[in-house]
Order: sequence, then structure tokens, then C-alpha cells
Amino acid sequence: MEKDSCQNLYRQAKKIIPGGTQLLSKRPEMFLPGGWPAYYKKAKGCRIWDLDDNEYLDCSLMGIGSCILGYADSDINKTVKAVIDHGNMSTLNASEEVELSELLLELHPWAQMVRFARTGGEAMAIAVRTARASTGRDIVLFCGYHGWHDWYISANLGNDKSLDGHLLPGLDPAGVPRALEGTSHPFKYNDSEKLLELVDRYKGKIAAVVLETVRNVFPDKDFYKIIRKTTKDIGAVFILDEITSGWRLNCGGAHLLFGWQPDIAVFAKAISNGFPMATIIGKEKIMNSLQSTFVSSTYWTERIGPAAALATIRKIKEKNVPAHLEKIGKRVQKGWRNLAKKNNLKIRVFGIYPLGHFSFEYEDSLILKTLFIQEMLRQQVLATTAFYVSYAHKNKDINLYLAACDQAFGTIAEAIKSGDPEKYLKYPVCHSGFKRLA
Repeated sequence: MEKDSCQNLYRQAKKIIPGGTQLLSKRPEMFLPGGWPAYYKKAKGCRIWDLDDNEYLDCSLMGIGSCILGYADSDINKTVKAVIDHGNMSTLNASEEVELSELLLELHPWAQMVRFARTGGEAMAIAVRTARASTGRDIVLFCGYHGWHDWYISANLGNDKSLDGHLLPGLDPAGVPRALEGTSHPFKYNDSEKLLELVDRYKGKIAAVVLETVRNVFPDKDFYKIIRKTTKDIGAVFILDEITSGWRLNCGGAHLLFGWQPDIAVFAKAISNGFPMATIIGKEKIMNSLQSTFVSSTYWTERIGPAAALATIRKIKEKNVPAHLEKIGKRVQKGWRNLAKKNNLKIRVFGIYPLGHFSFEYEDSLILKTLFIQEMLRQQVLATTAFYVSYAHKNKDINLYLAACDQAFGTIAEAIKSGDPEKYLKYPVCHSGFKRLA
């Protein structure tokens, strides 16, 4: 392909694909409009080659958190290739479904039944459908980001800013039936008071309370106790979204570390290291409600997903991957703090170690974020203000990453001192949330 193939192809994509990409989190405008390499030719370990064979160290989102072991892991690929050779799909079912179910239940003794899907968003929709079928009620109280389906986006029908505090601001509910207004209501993590206020307001109508187990902050001591007691008292289903948190702090759901026992837990992303797979596990009485509603899909029966998940979980356990993620993530967060201090920058560092984040504590923070991405990319490092650690990231990679951060922070400090940091940008400012592309 011709030089600058990624930019040329993305310009073409925006003419024929609404929004340019299939996933908002992969939209180049979220990083460096006009400069971010939109497409890849090859990915291996924690490195990516774009269409013009430029090689990058990926210290950003690692397949949006899906590749916990690294790209094209040889053990997982070997398993998947064997499945392909023996047939990924047939009229009969894949026995790996049963094997994976048994492994998940062994890791999560509180659960008795399992269903499968292939993406996190649809798995959450299944979990919510299950809760509504089980209780005969409609209203869902939730905290965090849970996908694109109607049950979730409907929260923005009454107030288009309802979801702004739940990872992605500006999500437009266009196309979501107006009849769903008032069926989903948000509360913030650790805000027990708001949760109890909603419970009091909608008592007798609540089907489920949905919560991301952990993302940027750890739970307060009494947060879970209040949720668990409240859901039991009102007969609502307690659903934990482990799509992002699962498998990173331990082998299984992060809720196991906290001693939590939900009614349903949902996994996707890291469970299968980049191959489509999602699971819904839960208590027998509630999960059996799926037999009274219709939840079914042809490609939920393909074989690669469960085979990849089995291989991934076994490797996570064998190699103690969570310990590695914590070690590397801790070093990264410490590095951010030290380099910010060295360069006289004000930043805030947050998030669990495997999913670290930082923000520039300045009025023009989005400009500074864009400048950081630009300067890191100039050094052949894919980076943003988040770092999703993988097993493929080794100390030598972090040495390169932190050296690049030092240079980028130095440039940012100079830009701030100049009084006009935007003049340092060679590209437009990155987007901060959902925006319609021109």
C-alpha cells in the first residue's frame, strides 16, 4: 500500500462506515485525529505493525483490555488453530462448553449455572433479561459502563447526561424506544446514599442492581454490604459486571478477592485473549429463568470462543498472570508520579494496577492529553492516559515506555510554560467522548 496507508484508508472508511470504526474506543479521533495509525497488519506480544510496517510498542489499551496475555499468544493460537483444523462450527454442540462451564463454577463456588455469548455488551443484556424474567419487574439500577444495548442507554432518555459519569460522556439515546424511559437509573460507585434513595423511590419495581466490581477506585468497606442486604430485602437480582475487572487481580472475578457473592456475574474481554467470548454465571434459581424467555444465537455455539477461554484461564492460573500485571502496573504508576514530579507537572494517578490511568490536572487537560499521545507516537509508542498491562509487557518494555514518558512530559511542561500549549500540536485535539463524525 502507498505511504501513509492508515490515514488514507481511514478517510475512505469514514465515507462507507458510520463512525469510521466498529468500536468507539478504537476511533482514531479518541487518540490523535489525523495522526493515529488506525489499522494494523500484524500484532505480536505487546508490539503492533501498521499497514506501512511501522512498528510500535503498545502501552495503551492492548486490544481494549482483551489481550491479557499479549497479542497472538502462541499457546492460545495453538489451541485455536487445532479447533479450526477440526471444525469450528457444526450441527452439533462443542463439548468445550461443558468443560468451560465446569471450570468457571469451580472457580466461583457461589454459582451453579452458566450461559455463553460472544461479547460483553450482549452478555450484560442477557444478564439484565434474566433478572427481569426472574423477578417479573422492569427497573434496573446501575453503576458503571455496561455497553450499548437499549436497557443501558435508555438511562439517557430522560436526561442526556445521566451516563456522563459512567466512562463515556455524550452517549446519544437516538433509536432507543421512548417507552423505555425511566426503566434504568444510575448511581455512582461507593454512593450508597444515592442507591438507597433510588431503592426507596422505586421499591417493588426493581429487577436488578448492576455494578462494575472495580475500575478506578476500590469499594468502601460498607458499599457491598449495603447493596447485598438491600437486594435481598427487596428481592432484586445483584449483577456484577466483571467484563473489565475479571482475571486481572486474580484468576476469576475480582469479587472473589472482596468476598462478594452476587446472583449473577458477567465476563468477557480478557477471558479468551482476543477471541470473541463472554459468559454469564449465576445462581440456579435465577439462571433457570432463561428457560422462560428466548435468548439464543447461532454463533454462540461456535467452538473457538470456549476453547480459547479454557486455554487462557489455564495459562493465567499456571503463570500467575495477575501477579505480573500488578508488578508491572505498580511500576508504571510509580513511574508516572516520579516523572511528573521531575518535570513539575500536576497529574492525578488512579485505577487498579493492571488498569492504570492518569490525568493532567490543568484547565486545558484535553490539549495536554493530545500532546502526550503525539509525543509518545513520535517515539514509536502507542500510548494514552491509560495503560492496560498484559503478560507480554516485560521490564525492558517499561524501560522504553518510561523513557518516552519522560521526554513527553518534558515537552508538555515546556508547552504549559509557554502559555499556549495548543501551538505544540500538529493535529486537532482528541475527542473526550461520543461525538458524531462529520
